Amino acid sequence: MSEIYLAGGCFWGMEHYLASIHGVLSTRVGYANGATENPTYEEVCYQNTGHAETVHVIYDAEIVSLAFLLNLYFEAIDPVSINRQGGDTGTQYRTGIYYVDEEDRPIIENSLLKLQRRYQEPLAIEVLPLSQFSVAEEYHQMYLHKNPGGYCHIAQRQFENASKALVNPTAYPAPNAESLQYNLTPMQYAVTQQSATEQPFQNEYYETFQPGIYVDITTGEPLFSSTAKFESGCGWPSFSQPIDPNVIREKSDQSHGMIRTEVRSRSGDAHLGHVFQDGQKELGGLRYCINSASLRFIPKEEMERDGYGYLLNLVD
Repeated sequence: MSEIYLAGGCFWGMEHYLASIHGVLSTRVGYANGATENPTYEEVCYQNTGHAETVHVIYDAEIVSLAFLLNLYFEAIDPVSINRQGGDTGTQYRTGIYYVDEEDRPIIENSLLKLQRRYQEPLAIEVLPLSQFSVAEEYHQMYLHKNPGGYCHIAQRQFENASKALVNPTAYPAPNAESLQYNLTPMQYAVTQQSATEQPFQNEYYETFQPGIYVDITTGEPLFSSTAKFESGCGWPSFSQPIDPNVIREKSDQSHGMIRTEVRSRSGDAHLGHVFQDGQKELGGLRYCINSASLRFIPKEEMERDGYGYLLNLVD
């Protein structure tokens, strides 16, 4: 078992979010790194004690590594907002990562370095050793579990994404630009790096329906399962959903005189295609229309050998 203390705004929602992650064993909320011991909620809110509303997380590092856990934590916060998350304002709502094991610091710093690349503004996440933690009053513990309709600044979709998180992005690092040019075919490079579109009905996987998974051609990060693939008649591979909702990034696309939603891979930031709402209703109604050139297919019988054995249950 490992532990970390995470502050991310109101601890009601942050605890509920973190507790939903596979591999998190237990959580409790409290007040961290302030100037007083055993403060009350009212003292933290109104007496400038310097505490941050924080969640103490106990997790199984063999199931969810610290880097993976931090990536999911980043998805639930605004990392550049100072002393504010959602509609909650004050120093007690600041973001922070407080560690008890000095060996965790390089992992935290590396995760923050990668996160900073996604923002122009400097990150506002405090990183310090844990100096003090006081467990909050009992009515705050698992508040949203006891009060499902209670206030929360985190969107329901984020809870669902956290509970379905399967793929660790740190296991699939993005290659450098020179490597991409050397290893990708001209079409793969044009699609993934320049947002080109390959010809319909003349691409590698539009008629492939054997059991297996489809991974990002640039990083190997798993994206789609064969069980989510269906024939849409559009001439490109079509999927009803990704393996893990967190592996896909959506972006507004107004090119070519159309308003569409582009989908890109998480780790590689590769252009994949677009998502539409004209899919099969019995499969959820979405159609992820993906370029074959952005994918590599791993047949079921090769998944274990190639390091994807942990996803075999998705194609059984």
